[in-house]
Amino acid sequence: MPDRLFSVDGQVVLVSGGSRGIGRAIAAGFARRGAQVVITGRDRETLDTTAAQIASADLSVEPLVCDVAQVDAIRDTVSQVIERFERIDTLVNVAGVNRRQSAESYTPDDYDFILDINLKGAFFLSQEAGKHMIERGRGAQINIESLNSWAPLKGVLPYAMSKAGMQIMTRGLALEWGPHGVRVNSLAPGFVLTELTRQLWSDPTMQAWGKRNTPLGRIGEVDDMIGTTIFLASEAAAFLTGQTIYVDGGFTAGLNWPISLD
Repeated sequence: MPDRLFSVDGQVVLVSGGSRGIGRAIAAGFARRGAQVVITGRDRETLDTTAAQIASADLSVEPLVCDVAQVDAIRDTVSQVIERFERIDTLVNVAGVNRRQSAESYTPDDYDFILDINLKGAFFLSQEAGKHMIERGRGAQINIESLNSWAPLKGVLPYAMSKAGMQIMTRGLALEWGPHGVRVNSLAPGFVLTELTRQLWSDPTMQAWGKRNTPLGRIGEVDDMIGTTIFLASEAAAFLTGQTIYVDGGFTAGLNWPISLD
């Protein structure tokens, strides 16, 4: 008989920000392993295209338009998923935005745009899905953090603040919801090639810096995030909650000196 320890077959999985980048890869990873996946995003056309492309042989991928900056939209989305599939086994909070500029140049609108989606939206989506998980006495939530929850990078301070807040949110929810059978963990990607970052990492100086400071010697791909997410959603992680796992090629293991040891 197959070992189901790492299985997510038959789960109902809600992935916010699931139409592109890391969210798309994670949604596709669940679909390929037999989960019923629901993806959300702000653009209907992109959602529909992604859903059609990543659907598994046996299960469709359901696209739902949801701007997580709007709490009413979150409530409506969770309600639709529960009505359609009767439960949410795993929530993956991926939806996130960024604006790269110096700290002194951010406007209140910039700040609200980033924090409303990255932190406020993640919290209220966790809360709304969490209510149903608490009622069922089981469930898993996985938040997508960032290297910025380990140390902030220059030029993305509100983004870094949102991801640091998400780490505390992960621990706090794990603390409160553990007695109800709900596990909450985070995955923090290292430097990963996506549609939004490919131009940045095409710069030879950036490539050399990233590879030099990553022990595994390469920039990550979105598919590198799938295995850890599947693990966190499975019974293999049944005694794991409140943790952040850095999937970063070893970047946070330490600092590389610009000197040779030879």
